[in-house]
Amino acid sequence: MNHAKPATGLWLPHVTVATIVEKDGKFLMVEEDIHGEKILNQPAGHLNAGETLVQAAVRETREETGWQVTIEHVVEVSQWTSPNSGTHFVRACFAGTPVQHFPEQPLDDGILRALWLSRDEVAANSHRLRSPLVLHHIDHHIKGKQFPLELFSYYDD
Repeated sequence: MNHAKPATGLWLPHVTVATIVEKDGKFLMVEEDIHGEKILNQPAGHLNAGETLVQAAVRETREETGWQVTIEHVVEVSQWTSPNSGTHFVRACFAGTPVQHFPEQPLDDGILRALWLSRDEVAANSHRLRSPLVLHHIDHHIKGKQFPLELFSYYDD
């Protein structure tokens, strides 16, 4: 396990969100260009200042896929350290329902396209997944793992 601290002495994990969106047995995925490689991921990204984790999940899904979603529940909160960069992530994974598609919306920089894949198609592309958490969270979703959104609170004094 990598516990290296930056020169400042602070260790700051990256807080990220991901959204599992299932429709007709397929999962909404994004294909993105990472240093010239075509990588697959759920709609996902970093938490921005001033937003809740749920708001971040809705925003990232819309920005990366053109789909507006309603977040239904939490699938899991996971910690993972990238073996490539040593970056530690705390990832809140949500499940959402597709509400409306905006196909003309430009997608985030680096996103090549949004696509719908079955669980088996995702597994067949495991060598292209952004992290092992992608398939891990899909499998937990399929098994019915879920927690209420009230698991998280946002305290704003």
